[in-house]
Amino acid sequence: MRIDSAQTRQDLMIDRWLRWIVFVMFGLLSLSSVDAQIPFYTDDADTMAKGKFHIEFFNEHDWLQKSSLPGKRQNTSNFTLNYGLTDRIELDVNAPFIKIFNERQSMLGDPSGIGDTQFGAKIRLRDEREGSRLPAMSVVFYVEAATGSTRKQIGSGLVDYWLYGVLQKSLTKRTVGRLNGGVLFAGNDSTGLIGIHGARGQVFTGNGSLVRDFTPKLKLGVELFGGVTNNFNLSRGQLEGQIGGSYVVRENFAFTFGVLGGRFPASPSVGIHVGFAYDLP
Repeated sequence: MRIDSAQTRQDLMIDRWLRWIVFVMFGLLSLSSVDAQIPFYTDDADTMAKGKFHIEFFNEHDWLQKSSLPGKRQNTSNFTLNYGLTDRIELDVNAPFIKIFNERQSMLGDPSGIGDTQFGAKIRLRDEREGSRLPAMSVVFYVEAATGSTRKQIGSGLVDYWLYGVLQKSLTKRTVGRLNGGVLFAGNDSTGLIGIHGARGQVFTGNGSLVRDFTPKLKLGVELFGGVTNNFNLSRGQLEGQIGGSYVVRENFAFTFGVLGGRFPASPSVGIHVGFAYDLP
């Protein structure tokens, strides 16, 4: 009973903290403009202006594949902070809060806690130029620290190193295509029960998105993203698709939403995403 009470108090504290953040974000004003890439996992080539901060928060609720049993569902709340070190170098940090819902008969209960924390740097190598066929280009490097509990199944227990490139091209005045491709050297891209677990060697990752401005405030798009081990074993792979978008509530604040689905054991069966992006003055 003491464990249940402690978990209840922890859940209430996290819930109040998240509500407070949302309240503050809605209450703040600035003159900056927001250009959210979430809900899409495909990264963009843009970087924050020097000295500027950008915040992203999302909550994703996933129904897991049968291979994840006794895990049935997973809720992931992720907070990301971006900072423009220069006009071409951006520093990032993000950490998820994960809750796993297991079958009632499971001895694991419904564990929750902070997952593994990522620290990253993005370097913008090339801007897109009018009249040129070449896309904008960036390179990104992430280190993921093993801050999540392996006993609760919300952490990998590994320090991961991930390097990937970003290509971004305006196909029309209102439509942008983006491609990501890279290698995760430690061989584990898991977030809780989602992702490739326990792989030896590298994990190759790939993402692609197509996003269109339907109005000055509304963006909608589609994407496909996934990963595979270095022996290309699809029975441990990840392949997901998402339909989603963002709506600019005001110049510095955008609401994001998405519905996703996947196949293979490392992907959720179905998931729902809601979140926001905010530019600090």
